[in-house]
Amino acid sequence: MVAITLPDGSTRNYPGPVSGADIAMDIGPGLAKAALAVRVEGVMRDLSSVIDGDANVSIVTAKDADALELLRHDAAHVMAEAVQELFPDAQVTFGPATENGFYYDFARATPFTPDDLERIETRMKEIVERNETIVREVWSRERATTFFKDKGEAYKAEWVAELPGDAEISIYRQGDWLDLCRGPHLPSTGKLGKAFKLMKLAGAYWRGDARNAMLQRIYGTCWPDEKALKGYLLQLEEAEKRDHRRLGREMDLFHLQEEAIGSVFWHPNGWILYRAIETYMRRRLEANGYVEVRTPQLVDRSLWEASGHWEKFRENMFTVEVEEDKTLCIKPMNCPCHVQIFRQGIKSYRDLPLRMAEFGSCHRYEPSGALHGLMRVRGFTQDDAHIFCTEDQITSETKAFCDLLMDVYRDFGFTDVRVKFSDRPAKRAGSDDVWDKAERALTDATTAAGLETTLNPGEGAFYGPKLEFVLRDAIGRDWQCGTLQVDFVLPERLNAAYVGEDGEKHRPVMLHRAILGSFERFIGILIESYAGKFPLWLAPVQAVVATIVSEADAYAGQVAERLRAAGIRTAVDTRNEKINLKVREHSLTKVPVMLVVGKREAEQATVAVRRLGGQEQELLALDTAVATLAREAAMPGG
Repeated sequence: MVAITLPDGSTRNYPGPVSGADIAMDIGPGLAKAALAVRVEGVMRDLSSVIDGDANVSIVTAKDADALELLRHDAAHVMAEAVQELFPDAQVTFGPATENGFYYDFARATPFTPDDLERIETRMKEIVERNETIVREVWSRERATTFFKDKGEAYKAEWVAELPGDAEISIYRQGDWLDLCRGPHLPSTGKLGKAFKLMKLAGAYWRGDARNAMLQRIYGTCWPDEKALKGYLLQLEEAEKRDHRRLGREMDLFHLQEEAIGSVFWHPNGWILYRAIETYMRRRLEANGYVEVRTPQLVDRSLWEASGHWEKFRENMFTVEVEEDKTLCIKPMNCPCHVQIFRQGIKSYRDLPLRMAEFGSCHRYEPSGALHGLMRVRGFTQDDAHIFCTEDQITSETKAFCDLLMDVYRDFGFTDVRVKFSDRPAKRAGSDDVWDKAERALTDATTAAGLETTLNPGEGAFYGPKLEFVLRDAIGRDWQCGTLQVDFVLPERLNAAYVGEDGEKHRPVMLHRAILGSFERFIGILIESYAGKFPLWLAPVQAVVATIVSEADAYAGQVAERLRAAGIRTAVDTRNEKINLKVREHSLTKVPVMLVVGKREAEQATVAVRRLGGQEQELLALDTAVATLAREAAMPGG
């Protein structure tokens, strides 16, 4: 007898082994039709998998969140089948699901073209219509190696040969096509549906190694239904319109160039935006008991060796050799330097918590192919801080930080924030006992702070577990920005200590924390989320006074002086151009407010106020307009 426990707690008994498909049919024909896979004790398996013992089981349908990865993996296989039907000379290599779709790498002498993508996508839909049954087979290593070699699939044969000796060689067959794969997969190609689209071509080295052959990668996207696909494609269109690199040029905020690859040239308007954010963050930190410090850019290699960064992070560090055989590193982060400040003088338990902040200029080596505007740079400034505290203070400091972080995000317009809990990585410092203690402390603190988290396994820092705060922007994209890490390791390695109430020396705990992450990336996110139409307090130019006739030029200057005196960043446009042209040009540069003045406004001490994106204008007394805009332009948080 096999007892199957379903998600609602009910139990169904079967006389012997039973497949996921049988269970779905037993529950009902509607579920059997919608079923894509089965989850046994939390592990997703093929619907045809046989369950031969008591188990907790659920049937996976397209409505399940984790079904999306299954669909995308199958889309990659269907694409590979289509490619090899159309281009028999193409060898297949790997084809995984990705965050928004899938890809497959092919070895082929002739390059694919955009027209080829259309043909492949059409053939994929034909394969879906064929509704080919997908069957898992287990082969011997010899059979698999011989098969792929005889077929001319050198890459697959190489991969089979390198699998561990005890590995089960699973082959998935759909129609006449098959592939080496761990699975699971859909019951048939018809279950995939047609909510997919091939997106682009790219190059990729075999196994990601530049010493190996260059392959051709085809990217696609796949969704549970046409509505979701269309929504994603619309999001891509909207994202292209909001691209911070294009808006950065149009709004004259910044540029990048080859002579300083991965570093930003901030223009006056961009630097105004940068400084407004820095001023805001400095105010919030000071109000929350942080002290600000500044640490060196160049630090001897010996400190990074002592901290563990040289071993764990060396490939991302810029170094310079100087006289006396010294190796100096341009700091990639601030934490070891903050410990050096903490170690100056004797610290008492009465000094804790010590919240030490720095807008630290850091540099990390990123491959040139990974750089992306402001989002991925080599030179950046972190809104970094380290809280030195006792173990008993971890929970209260974590809660205080999370409250501050959420307030800051709300002020910037982000209200949808997800939190990930990242536990110990494979490459780490510190004993398992220390990691147990750190993970337990962060878990307790997270619970006390009332945060709901999802597990992000193995993604902690090398010195401690962390929380990752993910923002959702105006068009539904997620951005990981803030972090909080609990660290028992660096204080030990760098010999930080305080005198406890018992008169003995103790190690402080370090809480590494950031809210924005880096100014550069956060500004890129802001530009794209707001499509350049910043709230008034952030806009580099908050108001433009524009004249209709030259007789109003002197009055326009007076209006600008009044606005500037009220703290409003103001420009004046007295060009001999039509007012419609001025409105259009300043709208393109996303100026939030225009104050239009002519002869009548000058005589009556009024202004006609036009808002960005609005068609109407409001006639106000100058005093009223200045007072209104001054209130709206006030920086949040006091």
